Amino acid sequence: MTLPEGVERYDFDGETSLATRGEPVYGERTDGEWRRWDPHRSKLGAMLEHGLDTGLDGGETVLYLGAAAGTTVSHVADFSGPTYAVEFAPRPVRELLDAAESRGNLFPLLKDARKPERYAHVVEPVDVVVQDVATRGQARVAALNERFLADDGRLLAAVKARSEDVTADPDDVFDSVREELSEDYELLETTRLEPYHEDHLGVVARPRRD
Repeated sequence: MTLPEGVERYDFDGETSLATRGEPVYGERTDGEWRRWDPHRSKLGAMLEHGLDTGLDGGETVLYLGAAAGTTVSHVADFSGPTYAVEFAPRPVRELLDAAESRGNLFPLLKDARKPERYAHVVEPVDVVVQDVATRGQARVAALNERFLADDGRLLAAVKARSEDVTADPDDVFDSVREELSEDYELLETTRLEPYHEDHLGVVARPRRD
């Protein structure tokens, strides 16, 4: 597995894990400037652990949808360029602002990922959209935010089956989401994210542009 520049496998007290350099955010283990990237706390971390070809090289401009308190997006900002972090709930945004204090390239946005017109005036074209939103209509959110992606950009999405339909079989949910995503994206790779995250699907895709 090729990791982005700025992400390494690092030994923390005898346990090797993904790691980035930066100020700690969520109580993760650290060793000097290195901070452990816990895949059990991060869908993108789990995608990297599964060896998905994310297309991340390091230094990309990123739009992160569903940033919450900054657990994953803080790691992303450690190795990326400008990183726009969209989160709808005010309470986690306060913690996200704390994570951004030591990261001049991390820009928290108290916005709704389902309404990208409300932040389109702020967000520049991006190389990567990372999506981790706990809402029904996750494929729709990806479609609405496709406008920000460069032609050769990547969507890295973690699809939560229970957010779509708590009663449906996750495999049926994932089939439906794949079909809907395919209207706007070419799906490059998908995989279930167990054992790190139950009933989640990792998706790597690129926009369909005629």
